[in-house]
Amino acid sequence: MIYGFHAVTSRIRQNPNGVLEIYLQAQRQDPRMRDLIKLAESNGVRVISVDAKRLDGMAGGTRHQGVAARVDASRRVTHLEDVLETLEEPPLLLVLDGVQDPHNLGACLRSADAFGVHAVIAPKDRAVGINATVEKVACGAAETVPYITVTNLARTLRELKERDIWVVGTAGEATQDLNGFRHPGPLALVLGAEGEGLRRLTRETCDELVRIPMLGSVESLNVSVSAGICLFEARRQRATV
Repeated sequence: MIYGFHAVTSRIRQNPNGVLEIYLQAQRQDPRMRDLIKLAESNGVRVISVDAKRLDGMAGGTRHQGVAARVDASRRVTHLEDVLETLEEPPLLLVLDGVQDPHNLGACLRSADAFGVHAVIAPKDRAVGINATVEKVACGAAETVPYITVTNLARTLRELKERDIWVVGTAGEATQDLNGFRHPGPLALVLGAEGEGLRRLTRETCDELVRIPMLGSVESLNVSVSAGICLFEARRQRATV
């Protein structure tokens, strides 16, 4: 189940065949709701009108905005090779080492979509995975950016290196500054979990570590903010080549 206007609308636009049915709060008759009904009907998606109490129960406390949808989660891209073999430009990948907050993951996916990331990679264990909250925060990016989970993250990073993809981790204690880092070619940016940062094996597997220059009193940034900064710099460098 996914909830909210952005998540449901984006899912219908990106993958209407994967939307099994949508549930709309009967009491809402505003233009936004009418537009969603029109979009669903034009794509052959079944619309079911329900009362607010039933939607509240389906959402389990999630803010649903009067909209929910039952979707087929099996239609996602699941293998990194399926992404890499279809690219027409050097890969740009975002690797998240154990992000457990769904709001942070959703925000990372939004940044990934904004800066043209080809895939987001995360471990199957010690990570939140795609859920209804992530879908809602991502505002459709969970549909446009492949989210690929792997059993062994360090092994996956080594496989990326074998494909000549430069693996760069972010760490506050790194000696290399992001402003001085240059690599406009195939790149995988690796960010750590909230508070803990990169795990030891992940850190040791990276080709290089960089840090975001900090001028204020705070010691670190939210992982989604860090992702946005690093991805912006990666795209800026590619644009100047």
